[in-house]
Amino acid sequence: MPPKIRPASARSDPPATDTAAPAASPQTTTTSLTVALLAAREALLSRFRPLLAEHGLTAQQWRVIRLLHEHRILDASQLAERAFILPPSLTRILANLEARTLVTRLQPTSDRRRYLFCLTGEGEAIFRSVLPDSMKIYTELEDYFSRDQIALLLDLLHRLAKF
Repeated sequence: MPPKIRPASARSDPPATDTAAPAASPQTTTTSLTVALLAAREALLSRFRPLLAEHGLTAQQWRVIRLLHEHRILDASQLAERAFILPPSLTRILANLEARTLVTRLQPTSDRRRYLFCLTGEGEAIFRSVLPDSMKIYTELEDYFSRDQIALLLDLLHRLAKF
């Protein structure tokens, strides 16, 4: 015969209260690494969004522009992978940047199925116009932390990305 269980409302013992710090477990949002990473991302983006909006850019468009500035020419799959943008979203972003003549599409003669993308002169100009204020934000970040702490954070995040 199974033991009798009283409903919680009928119990006379007080509810357990745990005053210890929460254990590092994904069950609590205060100790969830994914929530902490999202909060940190939002804190950083909240600094960049107004700057980018002044130039008519979204954070995703800016990532594409930065990558094309850095690598000069990339195909769509390389852009999607390096910018962490899903291919359907990247297609819309590239179409918008092309319509604004910030990016141009090239088709290699060796592979007619593949498209390459690069910045136009106007794309390079917008990169140069956003960069100084973007660097100011990074300087504020270095002032808030330190160069060594940022280097450590980047190292830890790169290691986590390989997990």
